[in-house]
Amino acid sequence: MISRVTVIVLDGLGVGELPDAVAYGDVGTNTLAHVADTVGGLALPNLEALGLGYIGDFTGVQRMSNPESCFGKMAMLSKGKDTTAGHWEMAGVVLETPFPVYPNGFPAEVIEPFQQAIGRKVLGNRTASGTEIIEEFGEEHLRTGSPIVYTSGDSVFQIACHEQVVPVDELYRTCRAARKVLVPPHQVARVIARPFNGKPRAFVRTERRRDFSVEPPGQSLLDVLTISGQPVVAIGKIADLFTGRGVTRSSYTGTNAASIDETLRALKEVPRGLIFTNLVDFDTLFAHRHDVSGYAKALEEFDARVPELVGLLRHGDVLCMTADHGSDPTRPGTDHSREFVPLLAYGPRLARGVNLGTRRTLADLGQTIADALGAKRLAWGESFLDALTTA
Repeated sequence: MISRVTVIVLDGLGVGELPDAVAYGDVGTNTLAHVADTVGGLALPNLEALGLGYIGDFTGVQRMSNPESCFGKMAMLSKGKDTTAGHWEMAGVVLETPFPVYPNGFPAEVIEPFQQAIGRKVLGNRTASGTEIIEEFGEEHLRTGSPIVYTSGDSVFQIACHEQVVPVDELYRTCRAARKVLVPPHQVARVIARPFNGKPRAFVRTERRRDFSVEPPGQSLLDVLTISGQPVVAIGKIADLFTGRGVTRSSYTGTNAASIDETLRALKEVPRGLIFTNLVDFDTLFAHRHDVSGYAKALEEFDARVPELVGLLRHGDVLCMTADHGSDPTRPGTDHSREFVPLLAYGPRLARGVNLGTRRTLADLGQTIADALGAKRLAWGESFLDALTTA
């Protein structure tokens, strides 16, 4: 009997273009394969042992003769390629209308009421890497106190402020003001607080980022689990993505390492339910900055910690590793990419070496978890629990 499921989302780790990638300008994208090729091969022995090599051809990753987990890949059924949409879909909520994006910055009907709400003019207002736009406008921000507003290929309204100029609590209030302004048709998925510190040419973003999301339009896996009396532990930006709905315990973390530490703590302290973790560094720190070597190093660092996660699993546990979308760092721009995502499912008493195939939707994962933990069936997705539990 399964009593606890841990889901680790490697944010942005796509494994090849979806059939409709042409509609998104993403033909030829493959985040994991291109990272592996660019660095001359990845050393991921623990993910390799679980069966990562069976999901695709990735330089340096072999197909082991007896993979320890069940493996497959999942397609995104929701429109778009947004972080929020990806997480919602794996929790059983599929979006039929994509969130709006702003490749040319936000229009006057957004910026003007936002400026009126906060009593200040904004700087920036264009698509940019967070580190680049802070360097570009940071000195002017220090002089004027004007917040730096920017976006990316994702559906986000990001606000960057120096912590010594705009205290973090005030930045959060500014984000809430933006959230009220961003109503349909400009209802972006997330308003993101991006605090930073330091001096010109040495600015550093701090770990007190917060995401202010819209609520899921339907009942999610988190909702049905809490209704059924199961604890839901959200680590990283998970609670923000679901506006805290259905979450019984949350930990905000700013790095992959901190998120893994919190996951290990939850595995020691929470005996049942769902532990839902996002590892943000792959997408935010490396993909959007086109730092392929940094991406590769982060993958290898995560792989080195997989034995810690596996070592804390009990007989009734399932550990799932997946992603929410692609984010190929070898392509131009800062956009996400429309890709399949990997699926690895391991448990001490689960079947091994089972090919779960190509799943039609990320919601299959949520449906499987609901099925495993005895919660109500979700609106989307087909459970693959039988494949996991048939030895």
